[in-house]
Formats: sequence, structure tokens, C-alpha cells
Amino acid sequence: MANVWDDVLPEEDRQVFEAAGWGKDVGFGEKPVLLVVDVIYNFVGDVPEPILDSIKRWRYSCGERGWEGVKHLERLIAAAREKQIPIVYTGMDRRPDGFDQGAWNWKSHRSGEASDIKGSLGNEIVKEVAPEPQDIYFVKDKPSAFHGTHLLDYLIYLGADTVITTGTTTSGCVRASAVDATQYNYRSIVPEECVWDRSMISHKVNLLDIQMKYGDVKKTDEVIEYFRSLPDRPCGPNTPTGLPNTDQEVPK
Repeated sequence: MANVWDDVLPEEDRQVFEAAGWGKDVGFGEKPVLLVVDVIYNFVGDVPEPILDSIKRWRYSCGERGWEGVKHLERLIAAAREKQIPIVYTGMDRRPDGFDQGAWNWKSHRSGEASDIKGSLGNEIVKEVAPEPQDIYFVKDKPSAFHGTHLLDYLIYLGADTVITTGTTTSGCVRASAVDATQYNYRSIVPEECVWDRSMISHKVNLLDIQMKYGDVKKTDEVIEYFRSLPDRPCGPNTPTGLPNTDQEVPK
């Protein structure tokens, strides 16, 4: 099966990875959590349009490739909901003075624009994949969904063993989150079509790096089949419901 990075991978590099033993699959676990990273209008724009048009108004935008990813993510989220697999969303907000973003502001001369200030449309989760009451949502200030957040606490509470990372951008927040999942000893899975980037070469090379060193890059259909193979509510009684917890079962 062809890989998305094949056209940018030199033959000698391929031989090096093979000879050194890199790229072995870690495989799926039994208790996955689906992580949806920053699928907000800032990263796709308010309408599907070519990226160079979209970034005129939305400086973070990935344009049409982002909206294509949203379509695949819709299917994956639906499959997760069917099995009551916990879904965790991250978003972004920025203080008007940018203090909470710190060094993240330093690399873009457009960092002062208002599209990502708290309360703006740009920070809203795209409606096609928006959270439901049972889902977990929090705002992060840095690329990784783990950095300075309660994500690890939630994963421990759920007894999770697998983190399925989706969203944007592949080379930024997705990579940082997928690598951190590995660093905390979770099986790290990235569905290829459910992540995207404003740079295609960054998208491909970072997926290559994840597959070679950190986790598994899988086709979305394969992850959906994995979800369907699981029992209902694989993370057990601590799975969030969005309902009052008066009847919550106490784990033994």
C-alpha cells in the first residue's frame, strides 16, 4: 500500500529506516480515546476555498485541504459515538494582548490579528464536528494537547491505553500531541485523512516521522473498523455521559 510520504522520501532514507528497524506498528489497544485537536474555523476558514484565498482572512487556514479532512473526521467521530468511545476536543483562545501565547507569537508577523482573540468565530469548533454534551473540551495555550492541561488526568481516569489524534496542523499541534501520547506510554495512532496542514511537505514528512518513530499512521477506514470491533463503552463506567452523575458507578 502506498504511503502519503512516498513521493518525498529519498530511496536511501527508506533503506536507512528499513535497515535500522524503524517503522514497526505499535498496534491498537483495547481502550481508545479520540483526540480532536483545534478543528476550529481559524484553521479551515469559514468556507471551503483555495488556501491562498482563505489565508487572506484567516491567517492560520489550511483551506480546502482542511475541509476535506473535516469530512473524514465526521465519519470517524460518528463511529466513535456509536461505541461510546470518549472524545476529547481542544480549542484555542487568545488574550487581546497575546500574553497567554508567549513565544508562540514570535514566528508570525501577523500574530496581532484579531481572528483568534477570545470570543471570535475563529475559535469555534467547526459545526460539522462540534462537541456534544458528553464530550470533553478544553482550551490549550501551546501546541501539545498535553502541555499545561488535564488531558493526562482524563486518560488515567478512563483507563485508556490508546490515543487517536486527529485535527490540525499535522506538523504542529497534531505532531506535538501524538509524540506526547507516546512519551506518556500510550499507543499513539494518527488517521492519515483526519489530519491536515497548510504545507503539504510538512504534512507528509511529519506523518513519516510519526510512523517511523512514535506511533502508527493508519487509514481512516482502518481506524473505523477498529472502533467497530470494540465492545460498547470500552473505557468503562467512567466514560463521560453529559448527564447528572447521581447514578454513577463507583469503580471497584
